[in-house]
Amino acid sequence: MPVLCVIGTQSIYAQQVTLDWKLINIGKVRQVITNTGWLNAVGDPAFNYRRLTNCEYPPGSNEEHITEAGPWIGAIVNGQKLVSVIRGEEGEFFATDQPWDTIWVVKRGDTVSIGDPINPYWREYIGVSDEDFVCRYNDYGPASLKITDHIPLYLDVIQYCYSWQSTPLDQIVVINYKVISKRYDLQQLYITNWMNGNIGYVLAGGYGLDDETYFERDRTMAICRDLPGGADGTALGMIGQKSYFPPLNAGDSVLTFIWYNGQQQAIPHTNIERYNDMTRGLIMENQVSTGDGTKHIVSLGPYNLPVNDTLEFSVALILGSGIDDLNQKSDILNIVKAKDFKVPSAPPSPPLRITAENKTVILNWKPRPGDINPEDFIDPYRADTITKSFEGYRVYKSTQSQDGPWTLLAEYDLPNDDYGSNTGIQYEFTDLGLVNNVDYYYAVTSFSIPDKVIKFPLLESSISKNAVRTVPGTAPPETVGEVAVVPNPYRGDIAYQSYNPPWEKPGGSRSQWMEQDRRIQFINLPARCEITIYTLAGDIIDKLEHSDPNRGYVDWNLTSSVGQAISSGIYLFTCEDKINGKVQVGKFVIIK
Repeated sequence: MPVLCVIGTQSIYAQQVTLDWKLINIGKVRQVITNTGWLNAVGDPAFNYRRLTNCEYPPGSNEEHITEAGPWIGAIVNGQKLVSVIRGEEGEFFATDQPWDTIWVVKRGDTVSIGDPINPYWREYIGVSDEDFVCRYNDYGPASLKITDHIPLYLDVIQYCYSWQSTPLDQIVVINYKVISKRYDLQQLYITNWMNGNIGYVLAGGYGLDDETYFERDRTMAICRDLPGGADGTALGMIGQKSYFPPLNAGDSVLTFIWYNGQQQAIPHTNIERYNDMTRGLIMENQVSTGDGTKHIVSLGPYNLPVNDTLEFSVALILGSGIDDLNQKSDILNIVKAKDFKVPSAPPSPPLRITAENKTVILNWKPRPGDINPEDFIDPYRADTITKSFEGYRVYKSTQSQDGPWTLLAEYDLPNDDYGSNTGIQYEFTDLGLVNNVDYYYAVTSFSIPDKVIKFPLLESSISKNAVRTVPGTAPPETVGEVAVVPNPYRGDIAYQSYNPPWEKPGGSRSQWMEQDRRIQFINLPARCEITIYTLAGDIIDKLEHSDPNRGYVDWNLTSSVGQAISSGIYLFTCEDKINGKVQVGKFVIIK
């Protein structure tokens, strides 16, 4: 949600600004987008988000690929070298204090006028990707002018991001910029893409200190990769930052790639230092030494930008498993961009309804009146003239989390065509033999036939779009009498978190098991009851309230009412039915 607040980094600003952020997570890349242009997720107190794994890939891996990123714009004004930057605590761009200067979310094909309702800055914007984020900021507002040593270029920047839910684009984020000069005829202007590409497992100490960066000149793509081993292990993926600059005559253009690790190259902080680096025309050799991360710039110029004119450029974040994978996606992106991103898309996700029973989960995705029906989806951007591209459904299951990993349970596709196994379409799947009272996750996707004309593969809707958590089990009994504890005995030497599905798992946003994640379960509970847990001496340790007409269990984390972990021993419990007053007595054993 947007906030209107007084912000502060190294300086204190007396002017209010509108701050907003959104998380790209429709595909396989999770990236925080802010309306200051800063690509970051460390939980800046100026924004109201907790610390997130920035540019996380794959989803749920806690593997980060960017610490921060954003453009620099440099030019000569009255003989003076000036640079305005979107970067961390030194960022010099902010939105206005107007409530509409937030991040606007636009779906593919939707038409929205963005900005002031009376005088929008982008009238009738049409959504391009599966999910577009649009915002605007400048370097000359009151908040920007409070920054020490900042001399504005008087630039408005309109930023619009593209993300997709389906292959081959679901591992790519494209960030587009329209730079508008509001006061000066800017001479000798250079565009720079800055990135701090730390790669590693964010929960490991010292991650991001054993990375390297190099440059694919023919693709204008800087690639950051993690070296094997080290404190953060070996990363699953790497990132390419591909720059799409406005064209220049080959003889007139100055392309620069410089990496910084805090040793060989000092990071520039002043206008003059930054501008000098942006304009050096140096293509550094691939980084072969580690240090303080993998910061780098990619720059091109010079351009001239007359007042009120617009200069447009783009940056693509491409995630993948290796160099060949990144290069292949880079080539696909070139084709997609040449078509103005008007490419085939996956059918929408089907409506998913789940029924949980005893050791059983039943999935149904038959569209009802009023539901979106993937089978009626019309794709106007296919090159093979097949507008109704729906081919089938896939059913997935995870025992770990709503982010996967996922197992394919079934695939149903249209019969009597040249694609797939021609099984015929089904709308229901029953998963049997499950463990009661633990979490399972399910999703059903829809997929299309390939577009062979432009060599676009089968496209599948996002698994995360309709992923659902459910818990199989029995309904509560009429009253007490069969209440039991599982596991009994509970043994501290058993790694219950390694079970599949896990009996114990981290709470909240944590990914690592901790002592407070231990649990036993009271099962066969009536709809309304109270459980009291005692020592053998009769001292009350904790009380648990249960009120659920559909669920007959409650968990306890082996911690007393005052937050103290209990020790090994024999414990007693009573379960009182709050409807009829009946009480059952039982016992359980804890061995640590």
